[in-house]
Amino acid sequence: MTGGRFRLKFCLGCADIQRVKPASATEKTSAPISIALPGQRFVARQPILDRMERVFGYELLFRNGVEDYFNADPELAARSTLDTSLLFGINLLCDNRRAFVNCTREVLFKDLITLLPPDQTVAEILETVEPEDRVIAACKRLKSFGYMIALDDFAPNDPRLPLCEFADIIKVDVRATTPEERAGMVRRFRSTKCKMLAEKLETPGEFHQARDMGFDYFQGYFFCRPEIVVGREVPASRLHYLRLLEMVCRTEIDMDELEKLLKQESSISYRLLRYLNSPIFGFALEIKSIRHAMAVLGEREMRRWVRLVVSVGAAEQRCSELVLMGLARARFCELLSHRLQLNSDLFLLGLLSIMDAILEVKMEALLEQLPVEHETKAALLEQESSLRPLYHLMLDQESGEWAQSSELARQLRLSDEEVSTAWWQALQWAQEAASGG
Repeated sequence: MTGGRFRLKFCLGCADIQRVKPASATEKTSAPISIALPGQRFVARQPILDRMERVFGYELLFRNGVEDYFNADPELAARSTLDTSLLFGINLLCDNRRAFVNCTREVLFKDLITLLPPDQTVAEILETVEPEDRVIAACKRLKSFGYMIALDDFAPNDPRLPLCEFADIIKVDVRATTPEERAGMVRRFRSTKCKMLAEKLETPGEFHQARDMGFDYFQGYFFCRPEIVVGREVPASRLHYLRLLEMVCRTEIDMDELEKLLKQESSISYRLLRYLNSPIFGFALEIKSIRHAMAVLGEREMRRWVRLVVSVGAAEQRCSELVLMGLARARFCELLSHRLQLNSDLFLLGLLSIMDAILEVKMEALLEQLPVEHETKAALLEQESSLRPLYHLMLDQESGEWAQSSELARQLRLSDEEVSTAWWQALQWAQEAASGG
């Protein structure tokens, strides 16, 4: 599946683990990965988008440790959600957006959700919660405190109908309902007070159908798969980014030509200089020009940071989540490179895995125009490659496929702790880099 899966996953260590400082541009990327301490927690987050494809919030999904691949106890999972959210903060977990937190009957009865800030939290009431008097009373309390309420997996003739008067968002599973049923629920429940959310969307067509039907929010894997374009051309507005990406993928770079191409796009030049002068790099002297940046960084690091800038620039009109995903994937692969002893450019592998969605072009068409070595190209096209295990490990970490991730880690002779810690460090680094741009 080119384009990858959309759900972001990262591992959080214990409360006393210090924040990892991202490596500067001059530091070696082969530094050993620190191992997370016992008691670490793992979280997957899936974005919820609005009609303009902007991130409205994230649904948070947790497990308790590397052996807990699937937690069948919703009560324990809900409590873990609250515990980890308090420990690390909603802002870090959800990038200052709303957190959709699953609520069981007991979580509602004990008002546990009120431990989280009302202006950033959506209480998502599970389909297993019956609308008894105590549940209705709990919903009234949450509304009085300023919390939003969502009803998960709502269906025709849903027994939670009495809770609809408290609902700010009603979530409908497109895989479990027919188009006629969804259209009927939108007509019945959608209002200025209550918004409709279509979940488990997997294709652009399903997204467009749901949006045309009147849904307000959208959740699923659809966003990260580029829409089919006519022909095999990259959109003209993104050709400049592709030219830059092609240049830094060459075996040998003409630095004068690269400087000229960078200067042709003032926004890219500005963004590159802003990155390099941000605190995460810690250069003693201000970098004032593209030529100065080239001299300070050298060819290897210049390749790396041009790729980063191109990714951010090309995704300007797209969801910012794509940028974070691409940077986290690239950094994750890079952090594991010293352990795997592979000759390929693993930073590039991670970055290119999302560039089809950023540039809105099929992966096949993108790779035809880039001088990418065979193993990387084969992995991205889901063909036989020595990089396929790492590629799928990256996707499984991101989407919270814990059992598959653990099996691939064993194949690569990596521990679960090494892999999850690398992903957490990669996400931190991506957030720092993206905010620096």
